Amino acid sequence: MFLSLKSIELSGFKSFGKKSELVFTSPIASIVGPNGSGKSNVAEAFRFVLGEQSMKSMRSKKGEDLIWGGSPGLPRANRAGVKVVFDNSKRLLDVDFSEVVVERVVYRDGQNEYLLNGTVVRLKDVIRLLAGANIGGSGYQIISQGEADRILNASPKERREMVEDALGLKLYQHKKAESERKLEETAVNIDKTKSLRRELAPHLNFLRVQVEKIEKAREMKEELAIKLNEYLVREHAWISEEDARLLSEARSHESDVKDLTSRMHEARAKSKGGESSRITDLQLSLNDKEAKLGEARRESEKVSRELGRAEGALEVNTVTVEQIVAVPHVRQFAREVDTALSDAEKNEDIVAVRGVILHIRDRIKNFVEGLTGAAPVTNQEAKTLVNELTLSLDKKRKEEEVLASEISHLRKEIQLAREAGFAAERDVVELEGKIREAQSRLNAANANRSNVVALRQRFEEEIREGVALIGMAIRDWDKTPLPVNATAEDRREQEKRRREIERFKIKIEESGLGNGDEVVREFNQTKERDEFLTRELADLEKSAASLHDIIAELERTIDERFKEGLKHINVALKGFFQKLFNGGEASLKIEEPKRHVRDEDDGDMEDVVPEEEELYAGLTVSVHLPRKKVHGLEVLSGGERALTSIALIFSMSQVNPPPFLILDETDAALDEANSKRYADMIRELGEKSQLIVITHNRATMAAAGELYGVTMGQDGVSKLLSVKLEEATKVAK
Repeated sequence: MFLSLKSIELSGFKSFGKKSELVFTSPIASIVGPNGSGKSNVAEAFRFVLGEQSMKSMRSKKGEDLIWGGSPGLPRANRAGVKVVFDNSKRLLDVDFSEVVVERVVYRDGQNEYLLNGTVVRLKDVIRLLAGANIGGSGYQIISQGEADRILNASPKERREMVEDALGLKLYQHKKAESERKLEETAVNIDKTKSLRRELAPHLNFLRVQVEKIEKAREMKEELAIKLNEYLVREHAWISEEDARLLSEARSHESDVKDLTSRMHEARAKSKGGESSRITDLQLSLNDKEAKLGEARRESEKVSRELGRAEGALEVNTVTVEQIVAVPHVRQFAREVDTALSDAEKNEDIVAVRGVILHIRDRIKNFVEGLTGAAPVTNQEAKTLVNELTLSLDKKRKEEEVLASEISHLRKEIQLAREAGFAAERDVVELEGKIREAQSRLNAANANRSNVVALRQRFEEEIREGVALIGMAIRDWDKTPLPVNATAEDRREQEKRRREIERFKIKIEESGLGNGDEVVREFNQTKERDEFLTRELADLEKSAASLHDIIAELERTIDERFKEGLKHINVALKGFFQKLFNGGEASLKIEEPKRHVRDEDDGDMEDVVPEEEELYAGLTVSVHLPRKKVHGLEVLSGGERALTSIALIFSMSQVNPPPFLILDETDAALDEANSKRYADMIRELGEKSQLIVITHNRATMAAAGELYGVTMGQDGVSKLLSVKLEEATKVAK
């Protein structure tokens, strides 16, 4: 048979103060020796090196108790080590080595060290590697002294765990535990991700609102750019055409005036009428009135433009006095003044009272200046400004009407004077009238040209404002196509466009968002972070669902293999039990779970167990001894319990045979007849698993292929002696 366990080496472990090695060359090896010699320490060494963490299972309280404590002949050791060597030529263990050395070292400070082929590894790595080969540090595989009865004394749940260990389900249990740990970590990460998204949401919503405002402002800018480009190209075309027309008209009128004046001088030289002086005075007065009328018209147009801007500002102004003047601020000011006045009333010093009065006056002045200095224009003030400008415009227009009326009157007087003049002066008067008319047309043309100059200046200012508000794109306004008959339309339409543009400018300026590039950039970054967290959350939830599926699949696999293995264990248990007891029957049964079901009639409750507990229900042992009406473990004698335990242990090892079994005096309670049966079963087990048997029983020794004797000298150190029975038999023959 193939031997997986090659040797074990103990160094400073318990009573083995010196390095000792047991080399196994037979399927069954027996370790013998007197009580107290340390032979059970070999079984505990196997537990130790295979990863056992319970000090109680190794008859110790702490790690330091496992280290050789010293004797008069041999000083104490600072470390204890156990090294076990496996033959891995058939890849029993899932590593690419033909020989695997597992070593564990414990130091006096309690620190443990695990090595795999000389490389330091974790305990988890050792346990997983061994579990893959159905090797464990505890459970049914290593039965220490006095623990043969443990499977009978164990609780149903512990008994199930032993059976699962025997069936090789530990690897699946480890995978399930690892999946559950990952599931818990995933749940924590899901909660953290959700928490981060909750923290991010208010800021993201705030930025989204800001970006919407910025987009709205940009849309307004784009719309303003379109309107402003159209306005500018129309305005520039009209100004250019109007300026050229007025310049030509002014030059024509100026030429007319010069020609008429020359003719008038010639006519006046011919006639010396008395009315000439009066007519001249009237003409001067008329010129003055006409100049005033031109000035009044320019002022009227200026007031009209200011009125347009004021009306545009009024449409977007929502500021009230209550928003400017904070009530708590006024109350605080009133309290300060009242306190100062009260103090002045109580003070009889005139100088001090005057000082208080001066202080109050300064305080009132500062308060009023504080209200009127930096405060924004309120809605009411804007309305007042519009009303004032409207009244001013009406006043200017009335002045124009008065001046026009006076001019008309002066012209009538001149006409009468001309008609009343001498016939000789008729030609002079006629020429003077023509001169006045030509001069009036010239003045009107010059006045209109002045208006055009003002419009051109306003036009250039509007371009600068557009560049500052919209950007360099507005400089290409002159590339906008000029609509057909643009210069022929009513100027009031262009004025409406200008007012609408002014309202757009005010709205954009009051938005206060500027270009908003930083806000948009931050919004995009925050949005990308939120989208990343959303994807991360989806991945985590998908991973959690996958882990749930893996755990459910592992649970189904464990349950199916457990039930199938239990059937085979019961078959083997029946055979071993009948061999040991010459009949009878024993079996392992899954506990029936209790159910809690409410009776709707009387409200009583029946026991119910959750699905998880039902899935991992414990195991009970049913025993039927031959020729006895015994069905429970409680009434079995010590020998019967020992035989039953042995039958259970051997049957468990038959279903999924481990590479090796270690039995520490499990036959101690057997009589001679049962010892022979036990030895036969040992031989049968030896065909499937390598056995290391610690015993005092001669029949068991006879079944072994090699014997290791453990002795202890005066120095308290355990020593080994080995005998190969097959070689001894050959020598004896």
